[in-house]
Amino acid sequence: MNILFLHQNFPGQFKHLAPALAARSHRVTALTSRVEKAQMWNGVQIVPYGWKDPEAQVHHPWLTNLNGAMHRGAAVYRAAEVLASRGYSPDMVIAHTGWGESLFVQDVWPDAKVGVFSEFHYQPAGADIGFDPEFATIGAFGEAARMRMRNLSMRMQLERAHMALSPTAWQAGTHPPELRDKITVVHDGIDTETAKPDPAARLAIDGLTLTRDDEVITFVNRNLEPYRGFHVFMRALPELLRRRPNAQVVIVGGDAISYGTAPSGGGTWKEKMLGEVRGQISDADWARVHFVGKLPYSDFLSLLRVSTVHVYLTYPFVLSWSLMESMAIECAIVASNTAPVAEVITDGETGLLFDFFDGAAMVDQIESLCRDPALRARLGAAARARILADYDLRTVCLPRQFDWVERLALA
Repeated sequence: MNILFLHQNFPGQFKHLAPALAARSHRVTALTSRVEKAQMWNGVQIVPYGWKDPEAQVHHPWLTNLNGAMHRGAAVYRAAEVLASRGYSPDMVIAHTGWGESLFVQDVWPDAKVGVFSEFHYQPAGADIGFDPEFATIGAFGEAARMRMRNLSMRMQLERAHMALSPTAWQAGTHPPELRDKITVVHDGIDTETAKPDPAARLAIDGLTLTRDDEVITFVNRNLEPYRGFHVFMRALPELLRRRPNAQVVIVGGDAISYGTAPSGGGTWKEKMLGEVRGQISDADWARVHFVGKLPYSDFLSLLRVSTVHVYLTYPFVLSWSLMESMAIECAIVASNTAPVAEVITDGETGLLFDFFDGAAMVDQIESLCRDPALRARLGAAARARILADYDLRTVCLPRQFDWVERLALA
């Protein structure tokens, strides 16, 4: 089959599926704005489409997401017409709905089967919006209406698609009930042959070489921000450092915004939280805190392998790959008891869970694991077993994705 992937940051969630389909002798192409020149990647022909952020336009603020999606969709529409003029016609289009890229592909290729990756559907209550009262716009005018408009592009793509994928049951459940029957729950997959424990692992940071013999507490975000609990972790940091005087605390993440908004007073969340807590931490203790930015993937895995306790927090929102990779590496995990986390971690069996806002409970659980190597080993082994059983790339997720592709071809 001719299979076309659409993802503005390709490969994204398709980093395993697209090359695996190419390896099965399908002719796989990807349209993306991530690159400027056509190229081959793991058997996938990558074709760029032109993109620049739209200039300022006058529109209702509730239409901001839809306006951006329309521009993306139109850019892909133009690129698709160029491909069609050269004789290209996909049997199947697989697209992420998040940016509007598949809005108009059926206008170019009406006979193509369309499958979409429906990652999340925003809710006015019960998920990320309004979850954190510190940053919530409680009682904001038209919140439900604003969310409907924010979802409109994604809903339009899901409505027109033949089938859909969502990575977790909770994320699938955020979608409108009348559309959920289109969605198959299959995770992207965790490469457990790469993400696996290594007792001999070492990582050099800030003049130190960390190993499994050190006490290392790890915290990982793509970007350091409240959606992933950075503020909760930082506010607990002074007490954590006092109670664990030999611990090295390694914090991974950039300073941009992945989700939510920037601090109201300007600057970054890192700057805001340092301004709040740094005065509570002695210079000697502060020397044990390491902000390492964004790590290369091999270093990220090494960090997890030397981690004594790994800490993960999230609003009720999309689940991070990093949590499941840490489980595959047999980390002893302390995590927020929020819905997407509770789907993969059972408290006391594959990790320890605490209320997202209870930093004191988080510190208690970190300390209990630091003091109990047998408990760390038991939780870590059970965490990897859970990933192997339900989320392993080669034995579980790719076979299910292949089955989904075959059913999409017959839809």
